[in-house]
Amino acid sequence: MRRHGFVLAAVFGGLSAAASGEQAQAQKAPAPAATKHVQVQPVVYAPDANALIADRGSEMRGVVERYSADRGVLLRRYPQQYSAPQRDVLTRFYDAWTAQLTAIDFSKLGLDAKADHVLLRNRIEEAKEELQREAKVYAELGALLPFGDSVFALEDARRRMETVDGARSAKTLTFIGANVNALRAKLENPPKGDSSAARITKVAAYRAAEVTATLRTTLRSWYQFYNGYDPLFSWWTGAPYRSADSALTNYQRVLREKIVGWKRGDDEPIVGLPIGRAAIETSIRHEMLPYSPEELIAIAQKELDWGESEMKKASREMGFGDDWKAAMEKVKQSAVAPGEQVNLVRDLEFEALAWFKAHDMITVPPLAQDVWRIEMIPPERQKVSPFFLGGEVLQVAYPTDSMSDDDKMMAMRGNNPHFSHATVFHEMIPGHHMQGFMNARYYPYRREFGTPFWSEGSAFYWETIAWDNGFHSSPEDRIGALFWRMHRSARIIFSLNFHLGNWTPQQCIEFLIDRVGHERANATAEVRRSFNGSYGPLYQVAYMMGGLQFRALHHEVVDGGQLTNRQFHDFIYTHGTMPVEMVRVLMLKQPLTRDFSTQWKFAATLPPPGGK
Repeated sequence: MRRHGFVLAAVFGGLSAAASGEQAQAQKAPAPAATKHVQVQPVVYAPDANALIADRGSEMRGVVERYSADRGVLLRRYPQQYSAPQRDVLTRFYDAWTAQLTAIDFSKLGLDAKADHVLLRNRIEEAKEELQREAKVYAELGALLPFGDSVFALEDARRRMETVDGARSAKTLTFIGANVNALRAKLENPPKGDSSAARITKVAAYRAAEVTATLRTTLRSWYQFYNGYDPLFSWWTGAPYRSADSALTNYQRVLREKIVGWKRGDDEPIVGLPIGRAAIETSIRHEMLPYSPEELIAIAQKELDWGESEMKKASREMGFGDDWKAAMEKVKQSAVAPGEQVNLVRDLEFEALAWFKAHDMITVPPLAQDVWRIEMIPPERQKVSPFFLGGEVLQVAYPTDSMSDDDKMMAMRGNNPHFSHATVFHEMIPGHHMQGFMNARYYPYRREFGTPFWSEGSAFYWETIAWDNGFHSSPEDRIGALFWRMHRSARIIFSLNFHLGNWTPQQCIEFLIDRVGHERANATAEVRRSFNGSYGPLYQVAYMMGGLQFRALHHEVVDGGQLTNRQFHDFIYTHGTMPVEMVRVLMLKQPLTRDFSTQWKFAATLPPPGGK
């Protein structure tokens, strides 16, 4: 088993001493006062090459890398989601890989390789079940998308490099256009006595509109491949293609306006795609959580209630009694002036980085510390990302001159210094930026097993570590931290209730406003991001629930005296992304069987929410 967690400081730290002379010279020149940061000399960036040579890794690495590469090329060859060709080839691919994994002598593998075997099997099973769900969704939309297979067939024939027949293609395009126009006319002016249009749900119409947009893009790509390069093709298909493209555009518009209820000039309605209990339970199982949706909601509710009690304590310190929303209002009014947010978040990250180093929490590679940078989030994107985002680039949300006055004020209030104090490090170091940096360098093939329960979970976990160790000294900063902690709790409650069919998107928005104190525009953006975006159904659950898993593991291992904080965190960051229960297996060197299934009831061993 690789023991990165116990050599990482030596790999990166040993070179610091070698470069100390150069650094001492560099430190003689005063750094700009605003940045509070001195960039180290590039010689420190190089790791210990001998340590890298000695690091051989898992016997399963080649297997996982081959699976990832082959799956990737198949998805590039068969990119059309919902199409029968993609579904058929991927089903056969997953079945073949399942057979190959079965043929491996599991007993002869080391612990790291056994973990990879279990994780790959889990990922393949999850992918097969996702294909089945997609097939079911597409079948349910059959009455709204009877032309879909015709579009998929045209593109698949092109990708098979069949010789195109312009005349035959023109007939197919004419069929598609006529079919789509007939459906559109039926929705716009239903025949007397025909109530089928009225029975179409907003969810079905929203899904159908999304698929129609994809089909239109696919058809355009197919047409442009031949158009102009094959004169006879262009002669036959020019007019039928334009008619079909126009029909698809108008059909998508009618679905969105007539059924979904979108009006031009307005923001997109939040419809979302609730996946139901069976799919939620399946997703929970693949994330290795031995809990029902209701049990996860109960865990989150306990955290939310604790957050509100701590809000009242901070509110009393500020002189507002138990009226924590009044105290939060005061905090929101502390927003910096336009143009100053970049400087604020920069300095907050430097402050947090210095704090985590002073508390000897984790080894920070000098290169990771020096390469991050800042960009601004465009106004349109702030409708779904109203707060800053992280990674190698810290993306800052703040008002621009093109926004309305109301939107400007909400953006400033929601990104005030005390809210930002609690989460800049979530996005950067030791959060998302450092995660990406380390995952690219240690067990990089395990990105195949990537899960938000590791990435978002560990980023949120750092928020709990900061709270437990007194990072937030003022009541205003504690209110900022509690806002986000309550926000993570609320995400679990509203997203699971939505996917179980218990809550509407509007109920989710009102819940965020009432229980967490969100600005309405930010609450709306959060719910839109959760349900209309590309996030999986458990993504919003993953922040706190993954963080609580890491918190329970920290309590077991660090509070239990087995590892120091630095050893614990270095281990996590040097073994790749995976479900947190598997991190625990590797850290504690627990035995693994081929048929491993989730069993760690982490919530039973959690320390109190506010610390030990």
